[in-house]
Amino acid sequence: MTKKERYARLIEYFQQAMPDAGTELHFANPFQLLCAVILSAQCTDKRVNLVSPALFAAFPTADVMAKSTKEEVLTYVKSVSYPNSKAEHLVQMARMLMERHGGEVPTDFDALVALPGVGRKTANVVLSVACGEARMAVDTHVFRVSHRIGLVSDKCTTPFAVEKELMKYIPTEHVPKAHHWLILHGRYVCKSQKPKCKECGIRALCAYKLKIED
Repeated sequence: MTKKERYARLIEYFQQAMPDAGTELHFANPFQLLCAVILSAQCTDKRVNLVSPALFAAFPTADVMAKSTKEEVLTYVKSVSYPNSKAEHLVQMARMLMERHGGEVPTDFDALVALPGVGRKTANVVLSVACGEARMAVDTHVFRVSHRIGLVSDKCTTPFAVEKELMKYIPTEHVPKAHHWLILHGRYVCKSQKPKCKECGIRALCAYKLKIED
């Protein structure tokens, strides 16, 4: 099976199995999405969704958050991973939004990654989810699943290399959902320690399954 054929068959499967795939983070606007994605780094969406309602109620806009302090924000996010640095990032991010963007989340990639706490993955998530752009955000799930099922080669050793390879083979119109297909598949089926191969709908196409059965 060629790589192009594997991509085509996987896309066909996910279109049927996950037609409505999307982020599991809860948010009501781009500012809340940006905050949630910053908090989700090395943390589960479930945990972020537990703390975000109170956080968003206390700091509904960039203006309100910009006038707060790290210590104030920390009281709302202390149960997520790396709470001190994330609280600091949220406050500084909100202040930069006010100083440079009138309190609005920019829709430009370079402007997004210039914000405190925002890297390539976070910017891609915001542009994909909030703006519908064809952006492939590579988190740990996407990185692992892409290698396991044979979408990328072993030479793709960085998230950026995986992103470029996926973008090369996935048609533009499928990219926004493909990001969520891979995340959800990695989160619930192709788990890190104990992948549920017997329950996997793409096991016949999976390079990992073929390898362990050799």
